[in-house]
Amino acid sequence: MIIDTHTHFYDPQRPQGVPWPSPKEDWLYRTVLPEHYQALAQPEGVSGTVVVEASPWLEDNQWVLDLAVADPFVLGLVGHLEPGTPAFAGQLERFAANPLFRGIRVGYRPDMEQGDFLADMERLAAEELELDVLMGFQQLPEVCRLAERLPELRIVINHVGSVPIDGAAPDLQWVEVMGRAAASPWVYCKVSGMAELSAVQPAPADPGFFAPVLDALWAAFGPERLIYGSNWPVCERAAGYAQVQRVAHDYFAGKGPEALERFLWKNALEAYRCRLPG
Repeated sequence: MIIDTHTHFYDPQRPQGVPWPSPKEDWLYRTVLPEHYQALAQPEGVSGTVVVEASPWLEDNQWVLDLAVADPFVLGLVGHLEPGTPAFAGQLERFAANPLFRGIRVGYRPDMEQGDFLADMERLAAEELELDVLMGFQQLPEVCRLAERLPELRIVINHVGSVPIDGAAPDLQWVEVMGRAAASPWVYCKVSGMAELSAVQPAPADPGFFAPVLDALWAAFGPERLIYGSNWPVCERAAGYAQVQRVAHDYFAGKGPEALERFLWKNALEAYRCRLPG
């Protein structure tokens, strides 16, 4: 079984259009729905996906949830809400009532330990929902402090902490901050976005090119808190879907069958508490 924890769905042909992607991003600006993803992913053994909402429009959370009701291949949604705003509590209550809503994603926030943002993170944890974070590794100390402040909050760092990948040893600052993040037992890291982070484009198909970064993640997080995600369809500018999955699969296959199983689906279930495929 394989659970892909990072896909995006949208439809520029809707009457209201989409706020993302831009028409200038011609490799992305097309209708991207579960059936299009499933046609690529199912032949690679994927059993289902957790969608990460990239639209800032509130009702696009509902749009994806409606897709999930119609298609059991969608196992859950990481939504887009704005913590620290007066509307957040009511919006969270609304969407948390749907069991397919599994958490939210935020970018860099300098107020992660403060006031209204922190109170909203407490609400998120109380609902047993998780927090995806997408930011440069230079900002990840904020996430580390949040994890230390709220140890009950599950946090998933997106795209291997946004470290540049060139086939050599990764940035030492990134190594240090990822080790600090991993010291909190409910912080996970998503092995996603690596093809896009590659300094060589198109991204190499050799897992050895990515091994220095993956070795550092393995040393920090071990077998129980690393999660597979493709970042489809964004990944397609750097590498095809099958290649993205194969690079990650082949590295973790070298860690043994139990570690591979945890990486491909068991850790995803623990981090997102999404519904089971099938």
